[in-house]
Amino acid sequence: MNRFRWFFVVLAVLLAQPAVSDELRPGYLEMRQTSPSAYNLLFKIPARGEDLRLAIYVKLPEGTQDVGLPRASFSDGAYIERRSIRREAGLAGQAISIEGLSATSTDVLVRVETLEGAIQTERLSPTKTSFVLQAVPGPGEVAATYLVLGVEHILFGFDHLLFVLALVILVRDWRRVFLTVTAFTLAHSLTLAAATLGFVSVPGPPIEAAIALSIVLVAVEIINDRRGTPSFAARWPWLVAFCFGLLHGFGFAGALAEVGLPHHAIPIALLFFNLGVEIGQLAFVGAVLAAGLVLHWAAAVRFEPARVQRITSGLDMCATYVIGSIAAYWLIERTSAFFV
Repeated sequence: MNRFRWFFVVLAVLLAQPAVSDELRPGYLEMRQTSPSAYNLLFKIPARGEDLRLAIYVKLPEGTQDVGLPRASFSDGAYIERRSIRREAGLAGQAISIEGLSATSTDVLVRVETLEGAIQTERLSPTKTSFVLQAVPGPGEVAATYLVLGVEHILFGFDHLLFVLALVILVRDWRRVFLTVTAFTLAHSLTLAAATLGFVSVPGPPIEAAIALSIVLVAVEIINDRRGTPSFAARWPWLVAFCFGLLHGFGFAGALAEVGLPHHAIPIALLFFNLGVEIGQLAFVGAVLAAGLVLHWAAAVRFEPARVQRITSGLDMCATYVIGSIAAYWLIERTSAFFV
């Protein structure tokens, strides 16, 4: 697997770039039906400080009226607006849009809960700024929505991607990569299902800190292995991936809990969210291995094998230190949040 190391440093640095830009953080729109013609609305969008918010606004169907005055506040880097609305003919079958979204680089996650407990989720973006509110989303719509949510969650979950990247660096051949990633998949699928269905409940902040710690530990194991020190993770990467995968599954469950599951289609939503996570994960691993292979071939054309080996080994170690440093920063940041 040493031939796949060229891409790791660049990829690790890219993953280290802040993903918290106001334009990149997603917004959130929640609508809870309280009567056949009334809803409670929560709109949360990125903000900077206590007076600057992203200029996006909810556009409701004609005939919709506010019941009382809207309530708005800035909190934790977000602008939060709460409203109670009413439309005599109801909102089912009506289009709801986000004005100004097309001029941004952000997405808005939408969650609508009906009186019957059916949940509709949508992902709005600059190219898709509206959706039609359905009384009860069909199985096909639920499957498509949660599949996309799963793919997006893993591809924008930089801590999960760094852990997978560390596993790829640790493992030396394709067969062991497949076994290791499969073990990670099985583990986080188990805890994702258990936590989402309510069989297990674990506080979010400690899990996030433990996920960062898992990346640090794998980075340390890589360094020990490359220095010739016996490494348990290098000998049994699938076991390490499985154990830490249980932690990462709780992290996935926390993200899914923010969206919620449609009561009428829980198995479908859970299955396709998990499939989306796996598709995104496999796409990432495939891209890393393919890019590393291409870069190795390019280097082999210019340098003799011994020199290519030395260069890739050096880049391998450098990438590991970058990954470990990022994860250590996350660990300190997330642990210190316990005491704030």
